[in-house]
Amino acid sequence: MLISLPISELKPGMFVDRVNKQAQGASIKIKTRGMVRDASIIKRLLSEGVEELTIDFAQSDIPIPTHLKPKSKKEHTGESQDIASQAEKPKLSDRDHSQATLEQEFLIASTCYDQSLGKLRAMYNELTSGMQVNMALLSGIADDIVDSVFRNPDAMAALTLLRDRNSYTWRHMMNCAILTAIFAKYLGFEINKVRQMALAALLHDIGLAKVPQGILSKPGKLTELETKAVRKHVALSLTMLKGQKHISSMMLEMVVNHHERLDGSGYPRGIKADKLSREARILALVDVYAAMVADKPYKKGEEPLTALRFLLAQKAMFDQALVQRFIKCVGIHPVGTLVKLTNERLALVVQGNEANPIKPKVRVFYNTQHRHHITAKDVDLSVSKDDIKILGSTSPLEFDLNLSRLLKEHLLP
Repeated sequence: MLISLPISELKPGMFVDRVNKQAQGASIKIKTRGMVRDASIIKRLLSEGVEELTIDFAQSDIPIPTHLKPKSKKEHTGESQDIASQAEKPKLSDRDHSQATLEQEFLIASTCYDQSLGKLRAMYNELTSGMQVNMALLSGIADDIVDSVFRNPDAMAALTLLRDRNSYTWRHMMNCAILTAIFAKYLGFEINKVRQMALAALLHDIGLAKVPQGILSKPGKLTELETKAVRKHVALSLTMLKGQKHISSMMLEMVVNHHERLDGSGYPRGIKADKLSREARILALVDVYAAMVADKPYKKGEEPLTALRFLLAQKAMFDQALVQRFIKCVGIHPVGTLVKLTNERLALVVQGNEANPIKPKVRVFYNTQHRHHITAKDVDLSVSKDDIKILGSTSPLEFDLNLSRLLKEHLLP
């Protein structure tokens, strides 16, 4: 997200976070942050001897420069590309999805996440005004997510833990797409199928744009009529997606059935396990998990472990074989979780441990007794000689910390 560039690479549309290097003897020291609106601003910076700047691409109007993206990044061809046709896309073995470290991928993933949220917010607002679904835009977002996940799933996974009650609807769409892609990859699905599943997850709540928005943010319990109105979003989604050339039958089935349950207690049709595909079952549990851990306008999100316990407890509703594998996939303490340790320290989980989930690799950075930052240090709890354990996850607010800033500080290269 924050990238240092020489002045020669500065372009209109970039947001300058700070000036890193300025020629000695400059008449004015440039300290102002802001958007580069046109070439005249670049000319002025050059005249003042600015040589290097840090750009915040999360606030920029243009994407991260192509030469900073991994080689596996593909260019999207928009509507002309048939997402439903797997034959037209190269298989995973034909693509360059070289593995990246968490730090390397977080730079790309965080920029993608922030910019995609902005696009989803704008599109959602357009849908509430009667515009049609922009499939080219959503296909591009889904592909970016999947490409990132196949390089290193932990980067996108960490970003799903960021909370903002004022952007719940489109953040939920984004997070469901990410978690679906991560889980589908974990289960060994072929990349073209993962792309379709991620796109279906982006689309699964699209009908909410046609529901009275005041109901969605209502702080209290919904009335019977309001509940019926919200539940209509499934049928509304189907109506909005009919006639789209880029949606496979599998994707439509995922969208239509993500609120159905194995015991027939779901909606809109109340169908049971024998009518639900594996893909729909995956989206169903991802949808509930992502909703539970997110902050909403009317409710604070749960900790990931609480959400996982809920899925385990609802044996009649969710495919328990998939739930067990989902827990192994995301981890009891997912990457990006803030945890308290037995040695009076705070740490960020930076790598899971499928063999021993309660002992992941963590990045220790804070003294809870004296309430101050310390030099960051990675500790693999599975081999720690000091017998350090995780007491549990905690909210950053308890220590006046901001998770978004912590992730940027400790995961950006």
